[in-house]
Amino acid sequence: MKSGINIKIIAEALSISISTVSRALQNNPKIGLKTRELVIQKAKELQYVPNPASMFLKGKKMFVIGILVPALEEEYFCKVIDAVEDFFERLGYQVFVFQTRDDMNRQDKALELMLKYRVDGLLVSLAANTNNYVNFKKVEDFGIPVVFFDRVPRSYQAHRIKCDIQKGAVDVISYLKSLNCRKIALINGPSNLDASDERLNGYLLGLQENGIRSSPKFIKSCDLKKVSVMSAMETLLDQDEVPDAVFSFNDYVALYAMLVCKKRGIRPNDEIKFVSFGNLQITSLMNNPPLASVEQFPNKTGIEAARLLLDIIDEKIGIDDYREKVIETKLVVH
Repeated sequence: MKSGINIKIIAEALSISISTVSRALQNNPKIGLKTRELVIQKAKELQYVPNPASMFLKGKKMFVIGILVPALEEEYFCKVIDAVEDFFERLGYQVFVFQTRDDMNRQDKALELMLKYRVDGLLVSLAANTNNYVNFKKVEDFGIPVVFFDRVPRSYQAHRIKCDIQKGAVDVISYLKSLNCRKIALINGPSNLDASDERLNGYLLGLQENGIRSSPKFIKSCDLKKVSVMSAMETLLDQDEVPDAVFSFNDYVALYAMLVCKKRGIRPNDEIKFVSFGNLQITSLMNNPPLASVEQFPNKTGIEAARLLLDIIDEKIGIDDYREKVIETKLVVH
């Protein structure tokens, strides 16, 4: 059940009338400044959040789902959103989509808005610079379930839908070995993301299983934005030992890295092989796409995340009975 904190509880805690609390929260000048300050302070202590729909929706669903994604320009997230919308709209829900632009501050503001309007549940793929989960805990404390997908928390208990990234990474290394690549670099995402950890672990395991030596100089991290990716690729090319293959966090990272090669007169996939995650449709329109990409099945991810969230909303699964589902990946050679 959602939090029962309301203006009546605040009024009882302060031994004043409900109407006084209501007016004080609206900063009505008819209420003395001292009383207004006491009411606001008590509301903060009790973690009260105003609900504009409470008068006519007491005890009922809002039939609204929120979904937070890092970037709407990324094809993967658009496909997830399509699947989520199709799933929930058939059940009479509306889906509100928020773009965090890989910024935790924007993510926190979206969470505040979702809390204010008491959505029935949230689906979230984390912003790249997320380093704490306080506001997610606050949302759950108010009885609003959160299901993370793709970019899931590393050290925070939560409902998760994610891909078998580590296996996908091992498959990438095996494929590159079949192309006689021995100096394989990794351009990974931010170190705070669980998805980056799994790519790194799969990369190292793949090297070990294929008898290829690993070297810290071939492992670079970026914030997934163009400038950062290109800087990482520049660093790889400026080394005494240049990689003969690059395994990138996703297709976008591969494309940005390939731009650096082209500027330097290096032919991507000839002198340096590129393989990535995502298997974006846009790569099929390119003259020189990554040689292969790990398919993460965004439609299936969206449906599984939506199903899990609905089960929690309908109280078939406890909000803190945390579940995780891992979706298989597939290496697609172009």
